[in-house]
Amino acid sequence: MLNSNEHPTPLVSFIITYYDLPATMLHECIDSIKALSLRHAEREIIVVDDGSSMSPLGILSDCLDDIIYIRQKNGGLSAARNMGIRAAAGRYLQFVDADDLLVTAPYEHCMDIVRYQAPDMVVFDLTDKELPVTAIYDDSPVIAGCEYLRLHNIKGSACSYIFKRTALSELRFTPGIYHEDEEFTPLLMLRADTLVNTNAKAYLYRRRNESITTKQHVRHRLKRLNDAQQILFRLLKAADTMPTENRMALKRRVHQLTMDYIYNVILLTKSRHYLNRKLEELRRKGIYPLPDREYTKKYTWFRRMANSNIGLSVLMRMIPLMKKEK
Repeated sequence: MLNSNEHPTPLVSFIITYYDLPATMLHECIDSIKALSLRHAEREIIVVDDGSSMSPLGILSDCLDDIIYIRQKNGGLSAARNMGIRAAAGRYLQFVDADDLLVTAPYEHCMDIVRYQAPDMVVFDLTDKELPVTAIYDDSPVIAGCEYLRLHNIKGSACSYIFKRTALSELRFTPGIYHEDEEFTPLLMLRADTLVNTNAKAYLYRRRNESITTKQHVRHRLKRLNDAQQILFRLLKAADTMPTENRMALKRRVHQLTMDYIYNVILLTKSRHYLNRKLEELRRKGIYPLPDREYTKKYTWFRRMANSNIGLSVLMRMIPLMKKEK
């Protein structure tokens, strides 16, 4: 029996990061969490306002009893998520961006996995389309996070999984960088002894032209590339200190991210001189030329193109055109 000053531990802490968005979007995000079958005591909704120009509380007057609102000086997404981690009391954590939604039926399926199998991590699908919901889901057998990372290309987004708070240990997001998820996610996955992957499209990602990933100013483009490169180097350094299985798993992710990095250097700069300089930096770290691994057909094709001067010339012409066609 609980004492009068004790509270049951929530099953899930939902950490919503918010910064200068229409407050109505935040309200819709909170409503999508409240629509789940979790009882009030089973959920904890933490809104971290990262120093918005105006507080959203006026729009949230009808749900103040359902949330923990934290306002801090603007420090970026990583700092906001780290604050949410510090405040969270739930057994599981779920990151949610304030302009996105949880999709009720598929997310309920993820909660069933949490309730009945209690893995360290449940990985699910994201979608940017409000599609009809299917009641049939394909779940993987329970697998170690290290093994999953070694065998699969993963989604980097920190919103694409729910995980046990105890799996974190000392792991936190690196403040002040773009692509912070790409560093955090594989390191967290290596800490998961048990993982279930499901094809449930449980998270609705609402695209906005002004989001960080769509900013096109040259300063943003170069910072994105520099941050992505530094993440590559930090993950590579971490891999070199790990046991063999973990090292193999993390290096697969490093190789995948290296391919993505080369692609984005071409797409965002369209400069062969800049590309050559960055490839030389990758070469000095031992991750270029891309290693001969049979990860996926896409990786095999890209590796062959990127590892030759002729192939790079073709990629310099193809990649900007491919992006335009999309």
